[in-house]
Amino acid sequence: MSLSLPLAAALAVATPQAGSPELSTPTPAEPAVSGSATPAVPPLGPAADDAAAAPPPAAPAPVPSAVPSAVPGEIVVTARGKPPPGDPLQAVNVEAFKVLQSVDAALVAPIAKGYDSAVPKPVKSGLHNFLQNLTEPIVFINYLLQLKPGKAAETLARFTINSTLGFGGLIDVAKTKTINLPYRVNGFAYTMGYYGIKPGPFLFLPLLGPTTARDVIGRVLDLSVLPVGVGSPFNRPAYSLGSGALKAIDERLERDDMLTTIQEDCPDPYAAERTWYLEKRQAVIEALHGRSVDLTAKLPQCLVDGMKARADARTKPALPPLAPALPSEPPAASDQPAVAPTM
Repeated sequence: MSLSLPLAAALAVATPQAGSPELSTPTPAEPAVSGSATPAVPPLGPAADDAAAAPPPAAPAPVPSAVPSAVPGEIVVTARGKPPPGDPLQAVNVEAFKVLQSVDAALVAPIAKGYDSAVPKPVKSGLHNFLQNLTEPIVFINYLLQLKPGKAAETLARFTINSTLGFGGLIDVAKTKTINLPYRVNGFAYTMGYYGIKPGPFLFLPLLGPTTARDVIGRVLDLSVLPVGVGSPFNRPAYSLGSGALKAIDERLERDDMLTTIQEDCPDPYAAERTWYLEKRQAVIEALHGRSVDLTAKLPQCLVDGMKARADARTKPALPPLAPALPSEPPAASDQPAVAPTM
């Protein structure tokens, strides 16, 4: 009996307890007993740990989209199918359009807006009237070619009044309510269209922007009237470059709402500007025939809504600053009698 207690204590020390770290130590596998239903236990150890720590299978790589995402500020031109009948050179025109839009955003628009903010309004108005007055001889000639002597006489009277009473055209005296001779647009391209000459293919050219084959010929003839018919100073390069640059800035300011709307509001800027140009030119030709045209109904809705919103925002008067809030009730007078200052 004295020997059984030490032997039991020794056996207790040598036998591992449940939850003891020694359970993770691998032991030699025992031979399987034939007919035993006990399943084989997989060995524990580093191999099992590696299997548990293995990363999940990688997800398949995403398939790139067929249409790349747009970069903020980038002008996106939508994919196109077959060119329309009036624009057979559409692929080339689209590339020229994107280049000119980039040049406008980086150079032309900042110069025009800087000119608009730096030059006083009376000076800008005077220069605009002066440049417009120089086109009156072209308008006069084309009304004669269109067999409209009454309109030609009005144009001649307008040119004479503004060139004299308007100090060389700086002031548009003829458009006042007393005289009521407004400016009218006309030119050789309109005369060709008036007699049925089609515009030809639509073009988007450097420096000129949107135009047509007919309008290019008409523009060359318009620019040749004063240099050929009058001579100096209109035939001098310095005058041509200076007046051309000033006219480009003036026209850019006039078309700012339209260009901004096309760039920011229309899903297809190229198609919107093409429609705007062609329909506006055709409306003038229809007016020469005495036919009225609802130009708004022919333009893209994005262009109509955007230009109207910008015009309304520009003409809407600014709200006056709010006055400081007044107390709802005057402060109560003190019940204490006033105390005279002591001497």
